[in-house]
Amino acid sequence: MNDMSLKNVTKGKLERPFRILLYGCEGVGKSTWAADTPAPIFLGAEEGTSQLDVTRFPEPKTWESALEAFEILRKEKHGYKSLVIDTIDWLEPVCWDYVCRKGNKSSVEEFGYGKGYVAALDQWRVMLAKLDMLKNETGMNIIMLAHSHIRTFKNPEGDDYDRYELKLHIKASGLVKEWVDALLFANYETFTHDKDGRTKGIASGSRILHSERRAAFDAKNRYGLPEKFPLSWEEFASHAKKAEPITVPALNSEIDQLMLTLSEPNQAKAQEAIKRAKGNALKLNRLVDWMRGCAA
Repeated sequence: MNDMSLKNVTKGKLERPFRILLYGCEGVGKSTWAADTPAPIFLGAEEGTSQLDVTRFPEPKTWESALEAFEILRKEKHGYKSLVIDTIDWLEPVCWDYVCRKGNKSSVEEFGYGKGYVAALDQWRVMLAKLDMLKNETGMNIIMLAHSHIRTFKNPEGDDYDRYELKLHIKASGLVKEWVDALLFANYETFTHDKDGRTKGIASGSRILHSERRAAFDAKNRYGLPEKFPLSWEEFASHAKKAEPITVPALNSEIDQLMLTLSEPNQAKAQEAIKRAKGNALKLNRLVDWMRGCAA
């Protein structure tokens, strides 16, 4: 029987499992946030969740073991609804070790001219493909956690400045950020106070999630989330459930803003992509992801 018929066409948002990357400074509560996701199972360094009452895989010592965990969740029956990788920056040296073993090198730098990181990028693509299969076949949410560090941003249009970035190699960082549907930055809410002619930052103790890019950090989301809200899974899920579908006008507006952050060659590429998209929301959404990666 042929199901491909105009009678079977649907419209509106599709309920899909989440693909989320949450990053932030040490101790902000990333693992605790992920522990509240639906029926989670954790994969990562065991000491990272030692104080949490969660289900976890044994800590994988090799890249092959990490990939095997994804296959086990995909093929075997279980009741888990969320896979939490805690953290992907912990997983990166495991990936490098695999690349070095395969290339008979003692370190990823020994490949020369960044070739080791390119080889590692191929393995990240393998991992993301397996995670997509897991998500699509089981309906599991994919939750990635990562640490942040402060790096100087080379600003092509003015003075350089410091910003929070993923604690990953820049190639892997760009790939993973493009893959996820929500890149969320977690931090303590901070207020400034002037005293004796000096400005000081005062942390309120409240923990906040940011869902939109700012000069100080990178973030994005496809769920129509508020720019910031409390660091709580319940808050996130509530906002994501109520979110309106992303519209072409909203995508065009974001493209106009991101265009200002691109170099002239990338602006030209973006303009060509806009013409090819012909108003298609999916293609424009992919373009937005690419532009965010270029701007980061």
